[in-house]
Amino acid sequence: MFSALTEKLNSVLTQLRRRGALTERDLDEGLRQVRLVLLEADVHYKVVKKFIDDVKQKALGAQILESLTPGQQIVKIVRDELVQILGGTRADLHLTQWPAVILLVGLQGSGKTTMAGKLAKYLAEREQKRVLLAAADLQRPAAIEQLRQLGAKLGYPVYAQGRTPLEVAEGALQEARKSSFDVLVVDTAGRLHIDEELMSELQEMKQRLQPAETLLVVDAMTGQEAVTIAQTFDQRLKLTGIILTKLDGDARGGAALSMVTITGRPIKFVGVGEKLEDLEVFHPDRMAERILGMGDILSLIEEAEARVDAKKAEEFIKKIQRESFTLEDFREQIQQLRRMGPITKLLEKIPGMQKIEVDERALVRVEAIINSMTPEERRRPEILDAKRKRRIALGSGTHVSEVNKLLKRFDEAKKMMKQLKGKRFPQIPFGR
Repeated sequence: MFSALTEKLNSVLTQLRRRGALTERDLDEGLRQVRLVLLEADVHYKVVKKFIDDVKQKALGAQILESLTPGQQIVKIVRDELVQILGGTRADLHLTQWPAVILLVGLQGSGKTTMAGKLAKYLAEREQKRVLLAAADLQRPAAIEQLRQLGAKLGYPVYAQGRTPLEVAEGALQEARKSSFDVLVVDTAGRLHIDEELMSELQEMKQRLQPAETLLVVDAMTGQEAVTIAQTFDQRLKLTGIILTKLDGDARGGAALSMVTITGRPIKFVGVGEKLEDLEVFHPDRMAERILGMGDILSLIEEAEARVDAKKAEEFIKKIQRESFTLEDFREQIQQLRRMGPITKLLEKIPGMQKIEVDERALVRVEAIINSMTPEERRRPEILDAKRKRRIALGSGTHVSEVNKLLKRFDEAKKMMKQLKGKRFPQIPFGR
């Protein structure tokens, strides 16, 4: 996410930080390079102009060039201005209505149907809401079945009765009221491009449903076109917010940086992967810091709280206290780590760790090796002789050298467990 933008922006700001003193000419040259970096990242030119003007005005107005650490203070101004163009503060969903209707709109291919499932999962698990899904996309033949499959996977009901999208939506609202659902998420039809038929259909649906939220689902990979799409939808539907999908891809990031300033509508969520749990609440301050390579520890902690089994974590701590840490526990910790998502995504949120490359397959091989052991071998690895190791390597599709490497790392982990005895935050080291 924003890897190219982060790297180039950091390169420019590092040059400013390294200077012991700055002149106005130095500032102008640095901001000229920042301007080029932002334009290359597909940020709207109006947003870039305002951003550069505001940074320069604040830098000169606060007499920062005369301070002892001008470079660092300019980085802070850049960070603060990034926060502002991203929306300033987090924009929460308005769910005070009962039932609260969330209308998802957007073009075909933007990921609305998948996003309906992701949003339902978020509302049920994070907000403790009873959610009903409505399959009002009758334009795309597979949309209803796709939503039904998502609903079945999540255990949430899907309403799909009606001959027209409006009939489906109104029927779903009646069902939500009758069955006391807290939230109704409506998946609507899209087109390959914006047309009058689509907009008229959505306008009528919004008028009938009176949704608490009308959220545009837009693909971040479309760059500046995403901003144009958002403007058009907002003019006709008065959006309450935006959800950016595919922010984990190779997009240059300009859409996210331009969207709020140009449309005046907040980004409420971002999709960062294909799995149903790959949905993040959009925090402008955290996103700005990630763009500047400062990490995002708060989001990492929230993900850990949401995805790590607290009961198992507590049991693990007790085992450390008793010094009874086994290969089964080692495997469990790896599984907990993988449950939080790809390791590379986790590293993006830790300051200074963004450029570290991790072989995700290494963790899969470690699990395979441990799974190929007998319960006794996992509890007492000291009994593993050459013959047993060959059997384990064959069963896991690895080499004996990899089995030995795992056992060495496990011994290192056990030593660290002893050092962490009595402390609150035990960690298991694992590297390639």
